[in-house]
Amino acid sequence: MPMLARLMLVLLLTTATAASARAASFEEALPLLLDAKFPVKEQGIEQLSQTGDARLEQLFPALLNGELYQLKSNPSLVIGRGKDADLEVTEVIGGQVVRDVGPQDLKKITLNNRMRGQLKAALARLNFSHADPGKRLAAVNSLINDPDPASRALLLEQRNRETDAGVQEAMALVLALMDLSSPEPETRMAAIQGLDGALHPQVRGALTKLLERETDPRARSAAQRVLEGTEARIRWYATLETLFFGLSLGSVLVLAAIGLAITFGVMGVINMAHGELMMLGAYTTYVIQQWLPDQIGISVFIAIPAAFVVAGLVGVLIERGVIRFLYGRPLETLLATFGISLILQQVVRSVFSPLNRSVETPAWMSGSWQVNEVLSLTLNRMYIILFCLLVFALLFLILNRTRLGLQVRAVSQNRAMARAMGVRSQWVDAMTFGLGSGIAGIAGVALSQLTNVGPNLGQSYIIDSFMVVVFGGVGNLWGTLVAGLGLGVANKLLEPWAGAVLAKILMLVFIILFIQKRPKGLFPQKGRAAT
Repeated sequence: MPMLARLMLVLLLTTATAASARAASFEEALPLLLDAKFPVKEQGIEQLSQTGDARLEQLFPALLNGELYQLKSNPSLVIGRGKDADLEVTEVIGGQVVRDVGPQDLKKITLNNRMRGQLKAALARLNFSHADPGKRLAAVNSLINDPDPASRALLLEQRNRETDAGVQEAMALVLALMDLSSPEPETRMAAIQGLDGALHPQVRGALTKLLERETDPRARSAAQRVLEGTEARIRWYATLETLFFGLSLGSVLVLAAIGLAITFGVMGVINMAHGELMMLGAYTTYVIQQWLPDQIGISVFIAIPAAFVVAGLVGVLIERGVIRFLYGRPLETLLATFGISLILQQVVRSVFSPLNRSVETPAWMSGSWQVNEVLSLTLNRMYIILFCLLVFALLFLILNRTRLGLQVRAVSQNRAMARAMGVRSQWVDAMTFGLGSGIAGIAGVALSQLTNVGPNLGQSYIIDSFMVVVFGGVGNLWGTLVAGLGLGVANKLLEPWAGAVLAKILMLVFIILFIQKRPKGLFPQKGRAAT
């Protein structure tokens, strides 16, 4: 009998060992999370992590964030996100949405601190071995802000298998941050050298803390040198970002002023309604988006020629209906165009209401280009810079390579001689005013991607437009481009220490003083416009 008992005991132990050696499936290990005992739950987490099941990407974060529940009506595990009426419940097995379930029907799966650490480690292992390099990089980057010494061994192990250069670089950065806390001076020195050139914000904080507690003179000197180099590079990239924002602002100023430049240069007309023509272009963009709500990306390309036509036709009507009767009377022209600007504003208020309208930015213009950890360039501003250069190039070709451009230049340089040669100066005036107005409408399309569209949109840019035209040289395209970009960059460089308002005042004072010295601007016009 004792012999039989011993044989049965051996058989049971062998069976148990075999059963434990066999990896449990996802479905077999999942019920362990329902147990009230924390050690059993820990066993369940361990067994689940060994399965490598794809559903762990949803299960473990839900459990860690307190979003894993048990249905009170049955032992099923579900993931619940949201609160009250917005609660969305999904089955862990099957992924089906559970209907007619409220918070009162759910029982949360509780954790302790030991299980939370276990979950974090399991998630790290899961993400570090993910097939997608982006997932692996995100997992490593999550440790940069919160370095976990427990993940060091896992990082070292995974780094030997990692094939992506970006992920390897991120791993090296995290390991260096961890090694800054090492009790070994040589390890800290190696970590400091490894952080040389790193731009992540966490690096500066880690090096600053190290300097506060470091006693080794070599390590302090190395840390100070690396920290100073990092701060110098960050200042350099901050300057580049400021220049980028300055160029984007300058591009807007160029778009706003370039139509005014050719109008003022050829006709000598101070058009105070130029800003309202920009406003009409912006509202054209808004209307087209309302017509094509599901085609936002395409609507922008439709809005550009549409805004040109709408603003251009309004400009021709203004010239034919009002301005042609006021040539040679600049004060009356100024007052008339100012009155037209007020009329256009009131028309827009009556049609669209005085409230600002929002124009949706297309998906391909949204987001930013992350150059590095400290330099990010917004895509919409990049496209506006390119758009400004494209409009400038097209206008330059029109004025220098077409019959209309030849006639415009002839009239601007000597109106009487152009008439004697058979040029219809009145037709040229109308087309020039229409062309300048159409470009103002295109500028409105660009502005609609940066700010809200409202009846007073143009008033914010009319003074800046005249500043650009006068500073660059009346009627000179190259002068308008250089002046617009230059003033935009200078304004952004002044803003950090002078403020936005004072920066504008300083720029205005500079232009006034400059005009006193060079009344014809940077690139003075030749011919009739120069007299």
